[in-house]
Amino acid sequence: MLLELFLIGLAITLGPVHNTAFILLLSSQRGVRNGLAFILAWLATLVALIAVVVLLTGGKPPKHHTAPSTAALAVKLALGTGMVLFAEHRRRRRRSGAVRTRPRKTPKWQARLDRVTPATAAALGLLLLPWGATAAGAATVVNAHVSSAASYTALVGYCLLATSSLLAMELYATWSPEAAKRRLNALREWINGHQEQVLVTLALFLGLFLMARSIYGLVG
Repeated sequence: MLLELFLIGLAITLGPVHNTAFILLLSSQRGVRNGLAFILAWLATLVALIAVVVLLTGGKPPKHHTAPSTAALAVKLALGTGMVLFAEHRRRRRRSGAVRTRPRKTPKWQARLDRVTPATAAALGLLLLPWGATAAGAATVVNAHVSSAASYTALVGYCLLATSSLLAMELYATWSPEAAKRRLNALREWINGHQEQVLVTLALFLGLFLMARSIYGLVG
């Protein structure tokens, strides 16, 4: 479970879409405050999903080859398959030139960033959460034996890891706003230039991993 949660949390935090949006949010007026609202909504959602799973399972993993155990593995298998198909779809689009030749449209909300409220920023945090990977994390927690400080620490660590890129940028913008603005804008430009490669790599890697673990659990 620890390896799965680590890789899922790492894939979530490295996602290019929400990191780009968060950098834009930080660059706006009241960016630090809105960034905090974004992070709190993001983190609260992760914690709430884990809490629901733990309450449903009672903190005890279902027995192997029972309906709940098989269902959790089937969900991860479906999610992993979907990620691999998504990665292949994006890879083919990129090879065909569809991604490069189509101009990237500026999101409508980007033009209104200076009028964004904390409530709107929180809604963005919910909207931009990578829900496929997040669901895979919740399905992984189904098989967690939550009965010790170590297990609770692992779950907390997963939530923090999945939020770590946002936390790092928020702290940087708080303590060094001018330097953060320059460097985060440079990071955003890099992400924009490599977004397709990062998306394909993350989706393919995590998808294949989830498929392998799920198939092993189903047939083992």
